[in-house]
Amino acid sequence: MAGFTLELNDDQKQVRDWLHGFASQVMRPAAAEWDEREETPWPIIQEAAKVGIYSLDFYAQQHLDPTGLGIPLAMEELFWGDAGIALSIVGTGLAAVGVLANGTDEQIGTWIPQMYGDAADVKLAAFCSSEPDAGSDVAAMRTRAVYDESTDEWVLNGTKSWATNGGIAHVHVVVAVVDPALGSKGHASFIVPPGTQGLTQGQKFHKHGIRASHTAEVVLGDVRVPGECLLGGKEKLDERLARARERAATNDERVKNAAMATFEASRPAVGAMAVGTARAAYEVALDYAKTRHQFGRPIIDNQGIAFQLADMRTRIDAARLLVWRASWMAATGRPFTSAEGSMSKLYASETAQQVTARSIQILGGNGFTREYPVERMHRDAAIYTIFEGTSEIQRLVIARTLAGVPIR
Repeated sequence: MAGFTLELNDDQKQVRDWLHGFASQVMRPAAAEWDEREETPWPIIQEAAKVGIYSLDFYAQQHLDPTGLGIPLAMEELFWGDAGIALSIVGTGLAAVGVLANGTDEQIGTWIPQMYGDAADVKLAAFCSSEPDAGSDVAAMRTRAVYDESTDEWVLNGTKSWATNGGIAHVHVVVAVVDPALGSKGHASFIVPPGTQGLTQGQKFHKHGIRASHTAEVVLGDVRVPGECLLGGKEKLDERLARARERAATNDERVKNAAMATFEASRPAVGAMAVGTARAAYEVALDYAKTRHQFGRPIIDNQGIAFQLADMRTRIDAARLLVWRASWMAATGRPFTSAEGSMSKLYASETAQQVTARSIQILGGNGFTREYPVERMHRDAAIYTIFEGTSEIQRLVIARTLAGVPIR
């Protein structure tokens, strides 16, 4: 079991520097263009596939890093490059994780390669969980999956919202209700293969930030998928539902909510994304403060500017440490007894908002224009306090954990 250390090994440094080079040379120069176009940056994704960044092998290698730092290092560097383009590159990973977490070995081997394709024929995947009336409140989910025993098919009906790559993906992973009486414990996940009839894209969302990442509704109208597309298989689902019904009958509150536990473990990666965006904005502001002269001297010589930069750097480093701690704990099997995953996501996401806002202030009028990237970074940073659980939900999770109250 890996001991905790702040010293990166040579392999980690090499990967970090490689990703930084890609972010600097490929992503940064294209960031403003794709933000304006509000389109999926296919050429950048294909370039990432050519060099091995957009691939299952790359993310598997980072995930298997025994220190837990592989994924946060990768996320920080890519989102330092540009948040919208980075989310287009890593968005498929959300669906892949859903299959890895719940699928059989056969399902993993069949579907995850199809999510990525290859450098000559890049594919995308979408994870579809949120709904118009079910965001933080996962128990309010309405999309239904009904088993048709005569054909061994599941029939899906409903509308998913805020799906990254939704509608344009080759493979969709859809979370649906199979037993409404069990609330969030009555959910299951399904693979919707490419070309399946009844799945269509609803409205595409035109967003405040991360505009290079495609976000849309996914409409499911009598979508029929083979029984083998139920992740984990029907036997495992029936056993899980039976246990949930038994616990519900005995009002057993000690059982941990598996979905919430999964979210808790994945939140440090989102924290690392936020750290990358915050660091990018801080570096622009620091460079500007050193080279911008007012009243005959660089503006960094003014305490009002220097103290802001000091606070910004301190928050960024503190956020990174929280992310690394939670990532190491998850990788080494240490339980989040104080909701450390949510802590890292909460602090890092709010740091990104504060640091990008202060960067605009330091640049003054220039910061408010699109001639400088901090305006875009500030818009991008707003998403971190919203997706993968809002800041309010993070505080709720932390508070309930500290109080010893079950997280529903």
